[in-house]
Amino acid sequence: MSNSPSRRTFLKSAGFATSALGLAGASLAQEKGQPPKDASGKAIAGFEKTQTDPNASKSWQPFSDRKIRVGIAGYGLCAFGAHFGFQNHPNVEVVAVTDLISERRAGLAKACGCEKTYPSCEEMIKDDSIEAVFIATDAPSHARLAVAALEHGKHVASAVPAVHGSLEDADRLFETVQKTGRKYMMFETSYFHADLHAWHQEYQAGLHGKLVYSEGEYFHYFGAPLGGYNPKTKQVDTNGWRKGLPPQYYPTHSNAYYIGVTGGSFTEVSCMGNPSAVPHLQAKNNDYKNPFGSEIALFRTSEGGMSRMAVCWDMPSAHGEQGRIYGQKNGTGKVEVSRPPLPPGVGAGGHGGSHGYLMSEFVDAVLRDRKPRVDVAQALNMTVAGIVAHQSALKDGELLKIPQYKL
Repeated sequence: MSNSPSRRTFLKSAGFATSALGLAGASLAQEKGQPPKDASGKAIAGFEKTQTDPNASKSWQPFSDRKIRVGIAGYGLCAFGAHFGFQNHPNVEVVAVTDLISERRAGLAKACGCEKTYPSCEEMIKDDSIEAVFIATDAPSHARLAVAALEHGKHVASAVPAVHGSLEDADRLFETVQKTGRKYMMFETSYFHADLHAWHQEYQAGLHGKLVYSEGEYFHYFGAPLGGYNPKTKQVDTNGWRKGLPPQYYPTHSNAYYIGVTGGSFTEVSCMGNPSAVPHLQAKNNDYKNPFGSEIALFRTSEGGMSRMAVCWDMPSAHGEQGRIYGQKNGTGKVEVSRPPLPPGVGAGGHGGSHGYLMSEFVDAVLRDRKPRVDVAQALNMTVAGIVAHQSALKDGELLKIPQYKL
């Protein structure tokens, strides 16, 4: 296991930041300078801003004066639409925003310094002046909106997960990206955690060899259901999409601790689920018919190793996103492990200081016409592995093959 200074610094400063599954009304709280809170009233870790390295922009070199015209959809996931900093990038102009709820839509427009708004993402993507969109809407809509935007000729950045429990949607998204030739990137925050980024650089340089074993954990206690958009009521309520969510439907924060390090995939899985004592995580009380509050998956990796990936909603003593890697080599050697420079005015942001790096990576990939760091294949390999893991848990740990995506 690598124990680089960057990992120790990250663990100390970020406190194992947790994920984007925040309160539906968190955008309003953050607009007032307050952190979002969970159902128990406690502030959710991970939404605090990580202090940006004062030298983060020192080596950034502009190479284009072109501004990408961007539209942003969604201000509910703890103000995610504005918190990746598109509006601060020197090569971006945020020209339109949207949210289904008018108050949020106005808040997003204010946060992004944008006057033009649309009542829905479906309407916004018809705007031919928009080159790229950031989809930060409710998870069940990510794949549908991404496909629609790609078909309208837009580049797409999406919040996690890439798809919501559907293997058919995964195939459709993959095929659409290939057909349209547009850029697609999923904003998985773990990729730009300082430790994971360092391990990726070391792995690419051959310092770890093949990974024999890796593990990742995403622990986020949901003692009561949090608000989420409910398509039945067209409102945000506690019967929305988050209620009873199968843990492995939201697997990317943990799965990144293998796929984000190596660029590989998981080929098969045996997953065990633990029946939950939390009422909304019982099958009779949620629309998913999901009985599990915790799901622990053992994966076979594409290089022949093993990964244990855990997603848990019902352990009040555990929280955070973290992981470990163990290779055939000890990881020693000299390689640059610092995260890439940020453009002037772009902060690192929340979730371990990952937000600004993800946004900057997407913009750079569009401008340079190159493959982004978290491309559609890696996004789906992370997400689909969790969907199949949940199927395995429902079958008492039966070993199942996982579809593979490769560009």
